[in-house]
Amino acid sequence: MLRDRRVPHRPSRQGRTVTAFRLLSNPAVAPLLAARLLSSAGLGFGQVALVWGMKANGYGASAISLVAACKALPALLILAGGVLGDRFKRHHVLAAAELTASATWLAIGVCLLDGRTPTAVLCVLALLSGTAFFVFLPTVRGIVADLLPGAERHAGNALVGQTEAVGALVGLAAAGAVVGSFGAASAAVLKAVLCLVSAALLLRLKVPLRRTKAPGPISELAAGWKHFAAHPWMWATALQFTAAVIATATLTDVIGPLFMSEHGRSARTWGIIGACEAFGALAGAVLAVRWKPRRPVTVGIVLLTFAGAPLLAVGITTPSPVIAATMVASGVAKAVFLVLWLTQLQKTLPVEMLARVNSWSIVPAYALAPIALLLVGPLTEADGPGHAALAIATTTLLATIAALLVLLLGARAANRREEDATELLTAS
Repeated sequence: MLRDRRVPHRPSRQGRTVTAFRLLSNPAVAPLLAARLLSSAGLGFGQVALVWGMKANGYGASAISLVAACKALPALLILAGGVLGDRFKRHHVLAAAELTASATWLAIGVCLLDGRTPTAVLCVLALLSGTAFFVFLPTVRGIVADLLPGAERHAGNALVGQTEAVGALVGLAAAGAVVGSFGAASAAVLKAVLCLVSAALLLRLKVPLRRTKAPGPISELAAGWKHFAAHPWMWATALQFTAAVIATATLTDVIGPLFMSEHGRSARTWGIIGACEAFGALAGAVLAVRWKPRRPVTVGIVLLTFAGAPLLAVGITTPSPVIAATMVASGVAKAVFLVLWLTQLQKTLPVEMLARVNSWSIVPAYALAPIALLLVGPLTEADGPGHAALAIATTTLLATIAALLVLLLGARAANRREEDATELLTAS
Protein backbone atom coordinates (compact mmCIF):
# COMPACT_ATOMS: atom_id res chain seq x y z
CA MET A 1 0.00 0.00 0.00
CA LEU A 2 1.32 3.39 -0.93
CA ARG A 3 1.49 5.78 1.99
CA ASP A 4 0.26 9.30 1.37
CA ARG A 5 3.19 11.54 2.13
CA ARG A 6 2.16 15.14 2.05
CA VAL A 7 4.64 17.92 2.22
CA PRO A 8 3.86 20.10 5.25
CA HIS A 9 2.41 23.43 4.27
CA ARG A 10 4.83 26.31 4.67
CA PRO A 11 3.64 29.87 4.49
CA SER A 12 4.94 31.71 1.48
CA ARG A 13 7.15 34.74 1.73
CA GLN A 14 4.18 36.82 0.70
CA GLY A 15 2.12 35.21 3.48
CA ARG A 16 4.72 36.15 6.06
CA THR A 17 4.72 39.74 4.77
CA VAL A 18 0.93 39.87 5.04
CA THR A 19 1.24 38.65 8.66
CA ALA A 20 3.60 41.51 9.43
CA PHE A 21 1.21 44.04 7.89
CA ARG A 22 -1.69 42.46 9.77
CA LEU A 23 0.17 42.84 13.05
CA LEU A 24 1.05 46.41 12.17
CA SER A 25 -2.62 47.28 11.68
CA ASN A 26 -3.86 45.20 14.61
CA PRO A 27 -5.65 47.63 16.99
CA ALA A 28 -4.48 45.53 19.93
CA VAL A 29 -0.80 46.33 19.27
CA ALA A 30 -0.86 49.51 17.12
CA PRO A 31 -0.75 51.90 20.14
CA LEU A 32 2.19 49.94 21.57
CA LEU A 33 4.10 50.22 18.28
CA ALA A 34 3.44 53.96 18.04
CA ALA A 35 4.49 54.43 21.66
CA ARG A 36 7.72 52.47 21.17
CA LEU A 37 8.50 54.47 18.03
CA LEU A 38 8.21 57.80 19.86
CA SER A 39 9.84 56.66 23.09
CA SER A 40 12.80 55.13 21.23
CA ALA A 41 13.27 58.39 19.33
CA GLY A 42 13.28 60.07 22.73
CA LEU A 43 16.05 57.78 23.92
CA GLY A 44 18.14 58.99 21.00
CA PHE A 45 17.54 62.63 21.90
CA GLY A 46 18.36 62.00 25.56
CA GLN A 47 21.51 60.03 24.79
CA VAL A 48 23.02 62.86 22.76
CA ALA A 49 21.61 65.78 24.78
CA LEU A 50 22.96 64.90 28.22
CA VAL A 51 26.58 64.13 27.35
CA TRP A 52 27.08 66.87 24.77
CA GLY A 53 25.15 69.39 26.88
CA MET A 54 27.38 68.74 29.88
CA LYS A 55 30.51 68.91 27.71
CA ALA A 56 29.38 72.24 26.20
CA ASN A 57 28.79 73.62 29.71
CA GLY A 58 32.34 72.76 30.80
CA TYR A 59 31.86 69.54 32.79
CA GLY A 60 34.81 67.13 32.68
CA ALA A 61 34.98 63.38 32.04
CA SER A 62 34.69 62.51 35.74
CA ALA A 63 31.52 64.60 36.18
CA ILE A 64 30.00 63.15 33.00
CA SER A 65 30.75 59.58 34.10
CA LEU A 66 29.33 60.33 37.59
CA VAL A 67 26.02 61.55 36.14
CA ALA A 68 25.92 58.58 33.76
CA ALA A 69 26.54 56.25 36.71
CA CYS A 70 23.69 57.87 38.66
CA LYS A 71 21.39 57.28 35.67
CA ALA A 72 22.36 53.60 35.76
CA LEU A 73 22.33 53.30 39.56
CA PRO A 74 18.62 52.41 40.05
CA ALA A 75 19.27 49.10 38.28
CA LEU A 76 18.11 47.05 41.25
CA LEU A 77 14.67 48.55 40.65
CA ILE A 78 14.49 46.17 37.70
CA LEU A 79 13.37 43.58 40.24
CA ALA A 80 10.68 45.94 41.53
CA GLY A 81 9.68 46.67 37.94
CA GLY A 82 9.31 42.96 37.33
CA VAL A 83 7.00 42.60 40.33
CA LEU A 84 4.96 45.67 39.30
CA GLY A 85 4.71 44.41 35.72
CA ASP A 86 3.35 41.05 36.86
CA ARG A 87 1.11 42.42 39.62
CA PHE A 88 -0.58 45.34 37.84
CA LYS A 89 -1.74 45.98 34.31
CA ARG A 90 1.48 46.34 32.37
CA HIS A 91 0.41 49.30 30.23
CA HIS A 92 -0.38 51.29 33.41
CA VAL A 93 3.13 50.61 34.78
CA LEU A 94 4.68 51.63 31.44
CA ALA A 95 2.61 54.83 31.22
CA ALA A 96 3.56 55.84 34.77
CA ALA A 97 7.25 55.34 33.96
CA GLU A 98 6.94 57.44 30.80
CA LEU A 99 5.23 60.28 32.69
CA THR A 100 8.05 60.27 35.26
CA ALA A 101 10.64 60.36 32.48
CA SER A 102 8.83 63.25 30.78
CA ALA A 103 8.89 65.44 33.91
CA THR A 104 12.53 64.52 34.61
CA TRP A 105 13.81 65.35 31.13
CA LEU A 106 11.95 68.66 31.10
CA ALA A 107 13.91 69.55 34.25
CA ILE A 108 17.17 68.34 32.67
CA GLY A 109 16.49 70.62 29.68
CA VAL A 110 16.10 73.59 32.02
CA CYS A 111 19.38 72.70 33.76
CA LEU A 112 21.28 72.40 30.48
CA LEU A 113 19.88 75.76 29.37
CA ASP A 114 21.08 77.43 32.57
CA GLY A 115 24.63 76.06 32.22
CA ARG A 116 25.53 76.61 35.90
CA THR A 117 23.65 73.72 37.46
CA PRO A 118 25.64 71.88 40.17
CA THR A 119 26.65 68.35 39.30
CA ALA A 120 24.68 67.10 42.32
CA VAL A 121 21.40 68.38 40.84
CA LEU A 122 22.11 66.64 37.53
CA CYS A 123 22.90 63.46 39.49
CA VAL A 124 19.49 63.59 41.23
CA LEU A 125 17.69 64.10 37.92
CA ALA A 126 19.72 61.27 36.38
CA LEU A 127 18.63 59.02 39.26
CA LEU A 128 14.97 59.84 38.54
CA SER A 129 15.46 59.18 34.83
CA GLY A 130 17.13 55.86 35.60
CA THR A 131 14.33 54.90 37.99
CA ALA A 132 11.72 55.41 35.27
CA PHE A 133 13.81 53.44 32.77
CA PHE A 134 14.44 50.46 35.04
CA VAL A 135 10.80 50.15 36.05
CA PHE A 136 9.85 50.35 32.37
CA LEU A 137 12.36 47.84 30.99
CA PRO A 138 11.27 44.44 32.37
CA THR A 139 7.59 45.30 31.93
CA VAL A 140 7.80 46.25 28.25
CA ARG A 141 9.55 42.97 27.44
CA GLY A 142 6.53 41.00 28.62
CA ILE A 143 3.66 43.04 27.21
CA VAL A 144 3.71 41.38 23.77
CA ALA A 145 2.65 38.15 25.48
CA ASP A 146 -0.40 40.00 26.86
CA LEU A 147 -1.45 41.32 23.47
CA LEU A 148 -0.79 38.43 21.07
CA PRO A 149 -1.34 34.65 21.06
CA GLY A 150 1.68 32.33 21.19
CA ALA A 151 1.91 31.72 17.43
CA GLU A 152 2.25 35.45 16.71
CA ARG A 153 4.68 36.41 19.48
CA HIS A 154 7.90 35.80 17.53
CA ALA A 155 6.70 38.11 14.75
CA GLY A 156 5.33 40.53 17.35
CA ASN A 157 8.67 40.73 19.20
CA ALA A 158 10.46 41.31 15.90
CA LEU A 159 7.99 44.01 14.87
CA VAL A 160 8.41 45.81 18.19
CA GLY A 161 12.18 45.58 17.66
CA GLN A 162 11.85 47.07 14.19
CA THR A 163 9.71 49.90 15.54
CA GLU A 164 12.19 50.66 18.31
CA ALA A 165 15.05 50.63 15.80
CA VAL A 166 13.28 53.07 13.49
CA GLY A 167 12.60 55.38 16.44
CA ALA A 168 16.20 55.24 17.63
CA LEU A 169 17.44 55.80 14.07
CA VAL A 170 15.34 58.94 13.68
CA GLY A 171 16.06 60.16 17.21
CA LEU A 172 19.83 59.76 17.07
CA ALA A 173 20.16 61.23 13.58
CA ALA A 174 17.94 64.19 14.44
CA ALA A 175 19.44 64.69 17.92
CA GLY A 176 22.88 65.51 16.55
CA ALA A 177 21.38 68.12 14.24
CA VAL A 178 19.18 69.57 17.00
CA VAL A 179 22.07 69.78 19.48
CA GLY A 180 24.32 71.35 16.84
CA SER A 181 21.71 73.90 15.71
CA PHE A 182 19.60 74.69 18.79
CA GLY A 183 21.55 73.33 21.76
CA ALA A 184 21.33 70.30 24.02
CA ALA A 185 18.47 71.77 26.09
CA SER A 186 16.17 71.65 23.06
CA ALA A 187 16.90 67.95 22.53
CA ALA A 188 16.17 67.21 26.21
CA VAL A 189 12.81 69.01 26.00
CA LEU A 190 11.93 67.09 22.83
CA LYS A 191 12.58 63.84 24.71
CA ALA A 192 10.21 65.00 27.45
CA VAL A 193 7.47 65.68 24.90
CA LEU A 194 7.93 62.32 23.19
CA CYS A 195 7.69 60.47 26.52
CA LEU A 196 4.47 62.31 27.31
CA VAL A 197 2.86 61.32 24.00
CA SER A 198 4.09 57.75 24.47
CA ALA A 199 2.35 57.58 27.86
CA ALA A 200 -0.94 58.72 26.29
CA LEU A 201 -0.67 56.00 23.62
CA LEU A 202 0.14 53.28 26.15
CA LEU A 203 -2.98 54.11 28.14
CA ARG A 204 -5.04 53.18 25.05
CA LEU A 205 -3.92 49.54 25.24
CA LYS A 206 -6.30 46.91 26.57
CA VAL A 207 -4.20 44.61 28.72
CA PRO A 208 -5.82 42.00 30.99
CA LEU A 209 -5.06 41.77 34.68
CA ARG A 210 -4.10 38.11 34.84
CA ARG A 211 -3.95 37.68 38.58
CA THR A 212 -6.74 38.11 41.10
CA LYS A 213 -4.81 37.30 44.27
CA ALA A 214 -1.21 38.43 44.55
CA PRO A 215 1.25 37.07 47.13
CA GLY A 216 3.77 39.35 48.81
CA PRO A 217 6.55 40.95 46.75
CA ILE A 218 9.25 38.79 48.36
CA SER A 219 7.34 35.64 47.42
CA GLU A 220 6.91 36.96 43.89
CA LEU A 221 10.63 37.66 43.53
CA ALA A 222 11.45 34.24 44.96
CA ALA A 223 9.13 32.58 42.44
CA GLY A 224 10.86 34.47 39.63
CA TRP A 225 14.28 33.46 40.94
CA LYS A 226 13.21 29.82 41.10
CA HIS A 227 12.36 29.82 37.40
CA PHE A 228 15.55 31.72 36.51
CA ALA A 229 17.81 29.44 38.56
CA ALA A 230 16.30 26.31 37.01
CA HIS A 231 17.58 27.14 33.51
CA PRO A 232 21.38 27.37 33.02
CA TRP A 233 20.85 28.91 29.56
CA MET A 234 19.37 31.93 31.34
CA TRP A 235 22.55 32.23 33.44
CA ALA A 236 24.72 32.14 30.31
CA THR A 237 22.55 34.71 28.56
CA ALA A 238 22.58 36.99 31.61
CA LEU A 239 26.40 36.84 31.73
CA GLN A 240 26.83 37.77 28.08
CA PHE A 241 24.08 40.39 28.22
CA THR A 242 25.90 42.01 31.17
CA ALA A 243 29.07 42.41 29.12
CA ALA A 244 27.10 43.82 26.17
CA VAL A 245 25.26 46.38 28.33
CA ILE A 246 28.51 47.56 29.93
CA ALA A 247 30.12 47.87 26.50
CA THR A 248 27.18 49.85 25.14
CA ALA A 249 26.77 52.10 28.19
CA THR A 250 30.44 53.06 28.46
CA LEU A 251 30.66 53.71 24.71
CA THR A 252 27.53 55.84 24.37
CA ASP A 253 27.70 57.71 27.69
CA VAL A 254 31.43 58.42 28.09
CA ILE A 255 34.01 56.92 25.72
CA GLY A 256 32.38 57.69 22.37
CA PRO A 257 31.57 61.39 22.87
CA LEU A 258 34.95 62.08 24.51
CA PHE A 259 36.78 60.25 21.72
CA MET A 260 34.91 62.27 19.09
CA SER A 261 35.63 65.54 20.90
CA GLU A 262 39.32 64.65 21.35
CA HIS A 263 39.67 64.04 17.61
CA GLY A 264 37.74 67.14 16.52
CA ARG A 265 34.54 65.33 15.48
CA SER A 266 31.19 66.94 16.19
CA ALA A 267 27.98 65.98 18.01
CA ARG A 268 26.29 65.78 14.61
CA THR A 269 28.81 63.14 13.50
CA TRP A 270 28.34 61.20 16.72
CA GLY A 271 24.57 61.33 16.27
CA ILE A 272 24.91 59.87 12.77
CA ILE A 273 27.20 57.13 14.08
CA GLY A 274 24.67 56.31 16.79
CA ALA A 275 21.93 56.23 14.15
CA CYS A 276 23.96 53.62 12.26
CA GLU A 277 23.50 51.23 15.19
CA ALA A 278 19.76 51.89 15.07
CA PHE A 279 19.80 51.20 11.33
CA GLY A 280 21.57 47.91 12.04
CA ALA A 281 18.96 47.12 14.69
CA LEU A 282 16.22 47.68 12.12
CA ALA A 283 17.93 45.31 9.67
CA GLY A 284 18.46 42.80 12.47
CA ALA A 285 14.80 42.88 13.49
CA VAL A 286 13.78 42.25 9.86
CA LEU A 287 16.25 39.34 9.70
CA ALA A 288 14.94 37.94 12.99
CA VAL A 289 11.41 37.59 11.57
CA ARG A 290 12.67 35.08 8.98
CA TRP A 291 15.58 33.45 10.80
CA LYS A 292 14.75 30.87 13.46
CA PRO A 293 18.01 29.03 14.24
CA ARG A 294 17.97 25.56 15.77
CA ARG A 295 20.04 26.75 18.74
CA PRO A 296 18.73 30.26 19.42
CA VAL A 297 20.46 30.70 22.78
CA THR A 298 23.92 29.77 21.48
CA VAL A 299 23.47 31.95 18.40
CA GLY A 300 22.33 34.86 20.56
CA ILE A 301 25.33 34.62 22.89
CA VAL A 302 27.79 34.55 19.99
CA LEU A 303 26.06 37.49 18.30
CA LEU A 304 26.43 39.70 21.38
CA THR A 305 30.21 39.56 20.92
CA PHE A 306 29.69 42.23 18.25
CA ALA A 307 28.70 44.68 21.00
CA GLY A 308 32.43 45.13 21.54
CA ALA A 309 33.20 45.88 17.87
CA PRO A 310 32.65 49.68 18.05
CA LEU A 311 34.89 49.86 21.13
CA LEU A 312 37.61 48.02 19.21
CA ALA A 313 37.23 50.52 16.35
CA VAL A 314 37.53 53.43 18.77
CA GLY A 315 40.46 51.81 20.56
CA ILE A 316 42.56 51.58 17.40
CA THR A 317 41.49 55.11 16.31
CA THR A 318 39.74 54.29 13.06
CA PRO A 319 37.94 56.87 10.88
CA SER A 320 34.30 57.69 11.58
CA PRO A 321 32.94 55.56 8.65
CA VAL A 322 34.65 52.47 10.10
CA ILE A 323 33.17 53.14 13.56
CA ALA A 324 29.79 53.60 11.87
CA ALA A 325 30.14 50.22 10.12
CA THR A 326 30.90 48.46 13.42
CA MET A 327 27.85 50.18 14.93
CA VAL A 328 25.70 48.71 12.14
CA ALA A 329 27.08 45.23 12.91
CA SER A 330 26.46 45.74 16.62
CA GLY A 331 22.89 46.86 15.97
CA VAL A 332 22.11 43.82 13.80
CA ALA A 333 23.53 41.46 16.42
CA LYS A 334 21.68 43.01 19.36
CA ALA A 335 18.34 43.09 17.54
CA VAL A 336 18.51 39.44 16.49
CA PHE A 337 19.62 38.45 19.99
CA LEU A 338 16.72 40.33 21.59
CA VAL A 339 14.07 38.66 19.43
CA LEU A 340 15.59 35.19 19.96
CA TRP A 341 15.90 35.75 23.70
CA LEU A 342 12.40 37.13 24.27
CA THR A 343 10.78 34.44 22.15
CA GLN A 344 12.67 31.72 24.03
CA LEU A 345 11.58 33.22 27.37
CA GLN A 346 7.96 33.40 26.21
CA LYS A 347 8.09 29.77 25.07
CA THR A 348 9.63 28.58 28.34
CA LEU A 349 7.78 30.58 31.00
CA PRO A 350 4.16 31.17 32.05
CA VAL A 351 2.92 34.57 30.89
CA GLU A 352 2.35 35.75 34.45
CA MET A 353 6.05 35.12 35.30
CA LEU A 354 7.66 36.86 32.33
CA ALA A 355 8.43 40.27 33.83
CA ARG A 356 9.92 38.86 37.03
CA VAL A 357 12.12 36.26 35.37
CA ASN A 358 13.21 38.79 32.76
CA SER A 359 14.15 41.18 35.57
CA TRP A 360 16.39 38.52 37.15
CA SER A 361 18.00 37.96 33.73
CA ILE A 362 18.93 41.59 33.22
CA VAL A 363 19.54 42.89 36.74
CA PRO A 364 23.25 41.85 36.81
CA ALA A 365 23.91 43.91 33.68
CA TYR A 366 22.33 47.08 34.93
CA ALA A 367 23.62 46.63 38.49
CA LEU A 368 27.24 46.48 37.26
CA ALA A 369 26.86 49.22 34.64
CA PRO A 370 27.05 52.10 37.20
CA ILE A 371 30.31 50.69 38.58
CA ALA A 372 31.74 50.44 35.06
CA LEU A 373 30.66 54.01 34.30
CA LEU A 374 32.23 55.32 37.52
CA LEU A 375 35.52 53.59 36.67
CA VAL A 376 35.64 54.51 33.00
CA GLY A 377 35.65 58.28 33.63
CA PRO A 378 38.94 58.39 35.59
CA LEU A 379 40.41 55.72 33.28
CA THR A 380 39.57 57.86 30.25
CA GLU A 381 41.07 60.97 31.87
CA ALA A 382 44.26 59.10 32.79
CA ASP A 383 44.92 57.02 29.64
CA GLY A 384 42.56 58.44 27.02
CA PRO A 385 39.35 57.00 25.57
CA GLY A 386 41.23 54.61 23.25
CA HIS A 387 42.80 52.57 26.06
CA ALA A 388 39.52 52.46 27.98
CA ALA A 389 37.72 51.23 24.84
CA LEU A 390 40.21 48.40 24.27
CA ALA A 391 39.95 47.25 27.89
CA ILE A 392 36.15 46.97 27.74
CA ALA A 393 36.21 45.31 24.30
CA THR A 394 38.49 42.63 25.76
CA THR A 395 36.05 41.94 28.62
CA THR A 396 33.25 41.44 26.06
CA LEU A 397 35.26 38.72 24.31
CA LEU A 398 36.13 37.02 27.60
CA ALA A 399 32.45 37.11 28.62
CA THR A 400 31.51 35.31 25.39
CA ILE A 401 33.91 32.47 26.17
CA ALA A 402 32.66 32.22 29.76
CA ALA A 403 28.97 32.26 28.70
CA LEU A 404 29.52 29.48 26.16
CA LEU A 405 31.25 27.39 28.84
CA VAL A 406 28.29 27.90 31.21
CA LEU A 407 25.91 26.88 28.42
CA LEU A 408 27.96 23.76 27.63
CA LEU A 409 28.23 22.69 31.28
CA GLY A 410 24.49 23.28 31.79
CA ALA A 411 23.64 21.13 28.75
CA ARG A 412 25.92 18.33 29.98
CA ALA A 413 24.33 18.44 33.45
CA ALA A 414 20.84 18.27 31.91
CA ASN A 415 21.85 15.26 29.78
CA ARG A 416 23.28 13.54 32.85
CA ARG A 417 20.03 14.05 34.75
CA GLU A 418 18.04 12.61 31.84
CA GLU A 419 20.33 9.56 31.69
CA ASP A 420 19.99 9.02 35.44
CA ALA A 421 16.19 9.27 35.20
CA THR A 422 16.17 6.77 32.32
CA GLU A 423 18.30 4.32 34.31
CA LEU A 424 15.94 4.60 37.29
CA LEU A 425 12.92 3.90 35.10
CA THR A 426 14.67 0.92 33.50
CA ALA A 427 15.68 -0.49 36.87
CA SER A 428 12.15 -0.17 38.23
